[in-house]
Amino acid sequence: MKKQQQIIREEFFLASDPGIQIFVREVRDGERQHLQKGPILLLHGARVPGVASFDLDVPNASLAADLASNGHVVYVMDARGYGKSSRPREMERPPEENPPLIRSSEVVRDIAAVVEWIRHRLGVRQVALLGWATGGHWQGYYTALYSDRVSHLILHNTLYGGTPDHPTLGHGSTNEAPDHPGRFNEAAYGAYRFNTADALLPSWDHSIPLEEKTQWRDPAVAQAYVGAALASDPTNETRTPPSFRAPSGAMEDSFYLAIGRQLWDASLIRVPTLILRSERDFWSRQEDAELLAEHLVHAPRVRKMTLPDATHYVHLDRPERGRSAFLKEVVSFLAEGV
Repeated sequence: MKKQQQIIREEFFLASDPGIQIFVREVRDGERQHLQKGPILLLHGARVPGVASFDLDVPNASLAADLASNGHVVYVMDARGYGKSSRPREMERPPEENPPLIRSSEVVRDIAAVVEWIRHRLGVRQVALLGWATGGHWQGYYTALYSDRVSHLILHNTLYGGTPDHPTLGHGSTNEAPDHPGRFNEAAYGAYRFNTADALLPSWDHSIPLEEKTQWRDPAVAQAYVGAALASDPTNETRTPPSFRAPSGAMEDSFYLAIGRQLWDASLIRVPTLILRSERDFWSRQEDAELLAEHLVHAPRVRKMTLPDATHYVHLDRPERGRSAFLKEVVSFLAEGV
């Protein structure tokens, strides 16, 4: 990867729906005067926003910088309700006062606003999309509606509704309303959730098959990830312990995907699509990847790849623990034409 001083970052706020401003960070290689490869938009998942997910200022922790060094202009966005983007007024009220906020249809409108802005800013017709976990679900949903504006689609550890069974997110989990099987447990989540530092690493730790986690994950990356997630919410220090807010709508959508419901149809997608799944992922299932591949009947090219022994957080793990393999797959796929 190129030295960090050669990577230029610029931040913007774009209009989405009335009253909604979307945060976008542009990451590019300062030594390249012209766009050599197509732009790509990275989208976070259900809890941790964009910068913490894709552009940490420590070695081997910025997918955005790696892709920029490879010749792409990279964009990292926060969906509404996350990070520096506008938060609904309901997020200033106690979470139990309102139902889960920010469902998929709203995030798709935010993606649409960002894609249109990128197209006009760079004078390009299409933008590549990469989404992690719920971010992949959102990017797929958008692409099903607007394939003409997308060059490549990368779905990274994404739910799709491939099976009604999920050990931690679906039937029988705390996500299901105890008195209404098949319905999301709104009472347990409310409009949004508070996330502390202690809540961020357990799922990562449980995915690592070693007692000594530092052999798999650089402690500096873990510290930066937690720090950036907390810093994404300006109100974090008003609570003890400090915490950041994340809308609950993504968890409601994920529950329905986990019990086998599809919220969008991959047969509508007409762009090359890479389905990347970590073998040790706790979020997506092999059945999700298989059904996605089966439904992508109009995609001109479909690649389904399982990263051996990799975790849900593979793009933040050590290079030899799957990160290098992940990056190689993404770069190679983006290099192939339509």
